[in-house]
Amino acid sequence: MSSSPMSSCQLDRIAFVGNHVPRRCGIATFTRDLTDAVAAHRPRADCFVVAMNDAGQSYDYPSEVRFSCNADDPGSLRRAADFLNLSNVDVISLQHEFGIFGGEAGAHVLELLRHARAPVHTTLHTVLARPTTVQRAVMDGVCRLSSRLAVMTERGRQLLHEVYGVQDDRIDVIPHGIPDGPFVEPGIHKAGLGLAEATVLLTFGLLSPNKGIEHVISALPRIVARHPDACYVVLGATHPQLLREQGERYRESLVRLAVDRGVRDHVMFHDRYVEMPELLAFIGAADIYVTPYLGEDQITSGTLAYAFGSGTPVISTPYWHARELLADGRGVLVPFRDEEAIARAASDLLDDTPRRQAIAAEGWRLGREMVWSRVAARYATGFEQARRSATVKARRASGTPARLPPHALPEIRLDHLVRLTDDTGLLQHATHDVPNRAEGYCTDDNARALSLLVRLEAVGSDSADLQRLTMTYAAFVAHAFVPATGRFRNFLGWDRRWLDADGSDDCLGRAVVALGTCIGRSRKPGLQHCAVPMFGPAVRAVAATTSPRAWALAVIGMQEYLSRLRGDCETADLQRTLVRRLVELQRANAGAGWPWFEDIVAYENARPCEALILSGEPAAVQLGLEMLRWLTGLQQSDTGRFAPVGCHGFLRRGGLAAAFDQQPLEAEATIAACRAAHEATADPYWLDLAWNAFDWFRGHNMLGVTLVDPHTGACRDGLLLDRTNENRGAESTLAYLTSLVAMKQLVASGAPRRPAWQLQPAPA
Repeated sequence: MSSSPMSSCQLDRIAFVGNHVPRRCGIATFTRDLTDAVAAHRPRADCFVVAMNDAGQSYDYPSEVRFSCNADDPGSLRRAADFLNLSNVDVISLQHEFGIFGGEAGAHVLELLRHARAPVHTTLHTVLARPTTVQRAVMDGVCRLSSRLAVMTERGRQLLHEVYGVQDDRIDVIPHGIPDGPFVEPGIHKAGLGLAEATVLLTFGLLSPNKGIEHVISALPRIVARHPDACYVVLGATHPQLLREQGERYRESLVRLAVDRGVRDHVMFHDRYVEMPELLAFIGAADIYVTPYLGEDQITSGTLAYAFGSGTPVISTPYWHARELLADGRGVLVPFRDEEAIARAASDLLDDTPRRQAIAAEGWRLGREMVWSRVAARYATGFEQARRSATVKARRASGTPARLPPHALPEIRLDHLVRLTDDTGLLQHATHDVPNRAEGYCTDDNARALSLLVRLEAVGSDSADLQRLTMTYAAFVAHAFVPATGRFRNFLGWDRRWLDADGSDDCLGRAVVALGTCIGRSRKPGLQHCAVPMFGPAVRAVAATTSPRAWALAVIGMQEYLSRLRGDCETADLQRTLVRRLVELQRANAGAGWPWFEDIVAYENARPCEALILSGEPAAVQLGLEMLRWLTGLQQSDTGRFAPVGCHGFLRRGGLAAAFDQQPLEAEATIAACRAAHEATADPYWLDLAWNAFDWFRGHNMLGVTLVDPHTGACRDGLLLDRTNENRGAESTLAYLTSLVAMKQLVASGAPRRPAWQLQPAPA
């Protein structure tokens, strides 16, 4: 059977944006409950949350929160948009309230909406009839950039249409969700709360002056006169923002008012945030629920929805949500700020048990349409309509940065890299400068090449030939990935057969660097989307290893990733974990004159230093700088030339450093670490060391010979005791080219350049 145009569309990935528990507010609870309900309704969909932190705050979120933003940082909303784009979400469910997104009237939310590519279904928790100029501008932007809008009342729909000009066919009216549960008499819950002998009036929610609780307390003497067992329960903590600004001044004023009115023994304050089971018990114990709010323009009240749908009779002032929900005798409406009316309504309702029971039963019956399972189904329908909508706007395209001036550095030439690359990928080795097919390919080199090409793209070198190379290397890395383990096979023969089932930990770490660089730097959506599904499993696989070099590489890769998607909770947590492991390893192993994390200085030695410095954690940065200063001292000859520890023996604790074979990879790693050190400290000392390491390629080394062919970009495979290794394989060539790009970026940033070295012949 063919599907009709209105048949269900696929929603594989749904992102919810808003506050989230443990942040304490109604929208945080709503976002959690809606996410859970939609996930239960669509069990095959991946439902996750982008959470908003209020200014200066952070929270220990549950796993469903994958990204967090700070209200005082509009850049975090842009990064959230990038995260959502790279997560390939089908629809974004935005919970909108002016006060949660930062900026005047929450204007920062527009930064997310302008850049998110998925259709947006926005739930409006506030719709103002008389907005300020700024509120109107923000609201117009939200409406324009959302595919569909949800409100919880007909009055909200009417305001959207009449005040903001939104067409009715873009508006979903969906009630506030409530938990499902049986209808029970209040007495069942009272005993467990110590209220068995009381007639209970209840108000719950975060306390703030606009709630009007003082008017119920002022009405209480009249209520107690007719019902001496009446007890008014005020359940909820003071609103966090009010608490920060004024402390408990409002709550204390309510206590004083109860004392002044002679009803302190009839008012019970529960100054705490209660979780759902306890909240439902209090609602169930209430004979009457009271919402004495002071203004009519409250379009949504979650507390009202909970009480009404649970079968608790409600007395309320006539704000919009209450006026609509309690119409036709479904509750009792009283004028704003009218203590006598509150007292009369409460006393009359307590006197008339049949009426109270009828209101309760009708509220519970109507509430079955508001339970979360029903609400989730309606939201899912709205999400599907949002996906079909033709109103999704094109998002602003990224600009292309200007090319960097070459200065005195040689031109970047990729001739040899192209020579080593075929349709499968980058060959490992060369005999002199002829590709050696017999040695096949490895993921290590293709990952390094992918990182290099993305960096070239980021500085403006992005020809059709470069794009072809980039996609070749990306395809190789993707083919090497093993989803079941999150790892990468490494060696591929010329016959296109894998020679290993599980690559090394170093290979895994370098793949993480490549994937993080694709996500953090590339402007190619296809490349980003290819990298994202591999990145998370690969990072988790690194965390399961015991390899400090793999940890360091992964930290560097995660830093690249977080440069675009800072706020990804899982990645940031894993990065901190790996940094902590490196620090702990160094502290456990270091001794007098040996500030190193192992008993051997082996290969790619500056990477752990770079990782610690890039982490930004003060203690780790300081440790990384100390280790790098020690390492660079080892890597310097008597004549001041860069002389990395050779791979023919390395350096063991208490021994002598091998002078040869010196590897290009060590120069590249040192340059990267010194750049990170300079960025962290602004100390020109680190620039000197970076230039010293780069000039090793160009002849300022212990033999006084150049390792590079500037006309092809080829680099010899190492510095031997008496000559260079004339083979020009992928690793060495990539090390030189990556170092050259790094130095060009340093020059372009305005960092001082050293004069050309006066090359001297090697000592006899």
